[in-house]
Amino acid sequence: MAFDIEMIRKVYENIPARVDKARELVGRPLTLSEKILYSHLWEGTPTQKFERAKDYVDFAPDRVACQDATAQMALLQFMHAGKDKVAVPTTVHCDHLIQAKVGAEKDLAVANSQSKEVFDFLSSVSNKYGIGFWKPGAGIIHQIVLENYAFPGGMMIGTDSHTVNAGGLGMLAIGVGGADAVDVMSGMAWELKFPKLIGVKLTGKLNGWTAPKDVILRVADILTVKGGTGAIVEYFGEGATSMSCTGKGTICNMGAEIGATTSTFGYDDSMRRYLNATGRADVVEAADKIADYLTADTEVYANPDQYFDQLIEINLSELEPYINGPFTPDRGTPVSKMKEEAAKNDWPVKVEWGLIGSCTNSSYEDMSRAVSIVNQAVALGITPKAEFGINPGSEQIRYTIERDGIIEAFEKMGTKVFTNACGPCIGQWDREGADKGEKNTIVHSFNRNFSKRADGNPNTHAFVTSPEMVAALAISGRLDFNPITDTLINDNGEEVMFKPPYGDELPTKGFDVEDPGYQAPAADGSNIQVVVSPDSQRLELLLPFPAWDGKNITGAKLLIKAFGKCTTDHISMAGPWLRFRGHLDNISNNMLIGAENAFNNKTNTVKNQLTGEYGEVPAVQRAYKAAGIPTIVVGDQNYGEGSSREHAAMEPRHLGVKAVLVKSFARIHETNLKKQGMLALTFVNEADYDKIQEDDTINFLDLTDFAPGKQLTLEFVHADGSKDIIMANHTYNESQIDWFKAGSALNLIAAGK
Repeated sequence: MAFDIEMIRKVYENIPARVDKARELVGRPLTLSEKILYSHLWEGTPTQKFERAKDYVDFAPDRVACQDATAQMALLQFMHAGKDKVAVPTTVHCDHLIQAKVGAEKDLAVANSQSKEVFDFLSSVSNKYGIGFWKPGAGIIHQIVLENYAFPGGMMIGTDSHTVNAGGLGMLAIGVGGADAVDVMSGMAWELKFPKLIGVKLTGKLNGWTAPKDVILRVADILTVKGGTGAIVEYFGEGATSMSCTGKGTICNMGAEIGATTSTFGYDDSMRRYLNATGRADVVEAADKIADYLTADTEVYANPDQYFDQLIEINLSELEPYINGPFTPDRGTPVSKMKEEAAKNDWPVKVEWGLIGSCTNSSYEDMSRAVSIVNQAVALGITPKAEFGINPGSEQIRYTIERDGIIEAFEKMGTKVFTNACGPCIGQWDREGADKGEKNTIVHSFNRNFSKRADGNPNTHAFVTSPEMVAALAISGRLDFNPITDTLINDNGEEVMFKPPYGDELPTKGFDVEDPGYQAPAADGSNIQVVVSPDSQRLELLLPFPAWDGKNITGAKLLIKAFGKCTTDHISMAGPWLRFRGHLDNISNNMLIGAENAFNNKTNTVKNQLTGEYGEVPAVQRAYKAAGIPTIVVGDQNYGEGSSREHAAMEPRHLGVKAVLVKSFARIHETNLKKQGMLALTFVNEADYDKIQEDDTINFLDLTDFAPGKQLTLEFVHADGSKDIIMANHTYNESQIDWFKAGSALNLIAAGK
């Protein structure tokens, strides 16, 4: 039986009447996305039509999921909220704090030792507040959710940007910051601006070397890293129904890389097969009763241009494998063009490492298709030219592929099998030699390839592709190898060629596992004590942020004017910093150390206007805070792209930054700033970015009149006494302005408002 089956049945009981009413109010057929949105309104049955990209709407998600790196801060905030138990089904998954180095067994033992304090904290908090706890080694959060919790037509939020993975099972699954999760765990409404809708019509059928990963790599190439901002991407067509459920999950997962709110697919036979295979026949039985409500109305997919704000069509029969990168996941190159592109851009063509796994591509089908290439290499007598590593998505996947001989086949090629965890995908990779900073190329099946993300080396050129292409490129040792057309020379000097990959969608013998790694919470957690040592360097109880004093912010200094791409990796790095995710003051020492200063084109060196000297960003900001001087941060386009990590908002808030003024924001980061009581502002005129100078002092002229839809006026006083008046937009509504006034959204929850 599925987890929370009664909750799922209740959701399905409500969907038909709510969707029928929404269809009546909207006055036309509905997309799947609209059906899920309107059936999850906080008010219950819809009473009004909402305007896309304009109306803020309160929703009631069905569940919450947190990974260990973000769960620490989320649960510390939840403890501050003063509730006895979570209001909706919630889970915590320990997958981020396990470093890949030697192999699964030793790496997991090291993690359990080094992070014992954090794991014990998460376990005890989960036990106390009715939260399901998945132990270290159980698997990657999004694979676990897909295998156990996701269900067609549901809505969930998760404190990780790749929560969207559950769209592979027909959900609207949305990545959020921890404060948003606290709202839902506390029994409150969750607010979202009603999204725009992007339709992707898939015709034809995948064949040969082309995989579901290539669909999203192509979509990312089309839309770029910000093209999906504020939108839900809904996939449909014969190509959609022809691919596996986990393949759909891959596509939805990497939708985070185009800035999309989430992505989803309509309920179909592939989902039925997957639900049955993962022991959830009861969900299939319930879903089949309302199947028409779990996909778009027929007219929508017949005439999609009438119902979506943007429409993309991809013929899967003509699609070829893509290799995206380096340094950004939206730079797409078809495999047939890689030789030319690599030469033109001076990319290192020698592949040093091939890595398969992450929440994007660690399913049974992924592993079986990749191992089909490995088996061919062994049979053909080819010694791989690059090192190779895999991360199974869950203990259920690992146990099953071990049973079916897949792990043994990988190991014949010298593959390192890492823990069922995120590992290299999030910088948790102790890669030998990375500290030398040498220019090199790696290929992986992950989702992000920002500079320094995998191994900390800014000169590592990381390219994203499908698991089967990773295998082929790693074995050949060359980025410009095209397995569709090119041959290799085996150990006997013979010219050989790979056949297209093959893999089972689901294990023919079924899934199996001895210990999935799940810990159910106590029925009554009232007597469970959660202890955080005051001397801990890993965990720190939170204090409320101060409320706004009701006055204009004046005399503020410019901390940094960030130039170009500034992701959450640049604002709050992961990798070795993950160990401080539960200690706000300690992790604040990484604030903006990866951002490029527009005035000197260097990272982690900004001018301290108190001394005239240059220093590290956190140190300079701490000096301003000690002196009681407010500061602002200025940024470029799509500021805060990437992870949902709210630390990128909490760190500047903790250290005294008052406002972030940029050309445009990524959705989750803008919300995180608002939740923490920060001012998230955008230039009315983007060219004003160029007017801001290094020694500026900033005065807000009309913050006392802060109101929805009303621009704010900022005065930038330059060192020579001249001034520029710059207008700023914001997207705050009344309740969000209340967050700012109170000091944070959490302060209002704690006050019972």
